Amino acid sequence: MDRLELAEFLRVRREALQPEDVGLRRGPRRRARGLRREEVAELSGMSTDYYARLERGKSPQPSEQMAAAISRGLRLSLAERDHLFLLAGHGTPRRALRSDHVSPGLMRILDRLQDTPAQIMGSLGETIVQTPPAVALLGKQTQYTGLARSNVYRWFADPSSRQIYPAADHAANGRVFTAQLRRVATQQGPHGPAAALARRLLDESEEFAAIWNDHQVGLTFTNEKRLVHPEVGQLTLHCQILLDPDQEHSLLSFTATPGTESYDKLQLLAVIGNQQLSSGLADRSETS
Repeated sequence: MDRLELAEFLRVRREALQPEDVGLRRGPRRRARGLRREEVAELSGMSTDYYARLERGKSPQPSEQMAAAISRGLRLSLAERDHLFLLAGHGTPRRALRSDHVSPGLMRILDRLQDTPAQIMGSLGETIVQTPPAVALLGKQTQYTGLARSNVYRWFADPSSRQIYPAADHAANGRVFTAQLRRVATQQGPHGPAAALARRLLDESEEFAAIWNDHQVGLTFTNEKRLVHPEVGQLTLHCQILLDPDQEHSLLSFTATPGTESYDKLQLLAVIGNQQLSSGLADRSETS
């Protein structure tokens, strides 16, 4: 690990980013050149103290997961991400971490959707990053590890994951999830991660096996989604999808028709999400 070179690289990349580049407000009294350290730490999901020590060249070696998080937080390109990994003493990122790296262009779009429920997902339904309104609407989906990162695995292995959908939609959703997994498994081949996930689910879920053996293909979700939230009840939302075929990522955004009950509920969720975020920040400041 080259601590001094890593520290300099992080500082230069941080100072090259402006608040507007990552969906933040500049504010009238801002004096910092580029982003502040605490802002990069927040974007990367780590403590300010840890990130500051990295920039001072006084931190222990960051893990591969931490290096990947910093790469996303600093909106690095693929080449810059690989450079950061090498400076941190790691080789080329493992496949799981490579697939988690979101292109700067897609991240810039997400940064401008901070007042909208939106999230970026991988080819197996892994939620990589969410806006605060998406967390308020769907719950935090980025904390899972292993097979549970995949929404299709959770759908069949953890029935509680279905609670955000009306019970009447469960059967159809299960068929769509299965058809989507079959499409990815066919694209990746029999030795790819999607096929491995399918084999695991065949062993664990009779429901999945029955659907899988029907060999249904081409099923997709409609643009209109019905969701159930524990605090505001059922919402009918429009889901728009932007694909990044190079990285096999998709950006999902959820909106409601103005003037409808679902629109009012979505506005209320935005307030609830902001209150939860403010409360979390207050709790952290009290313990820091």
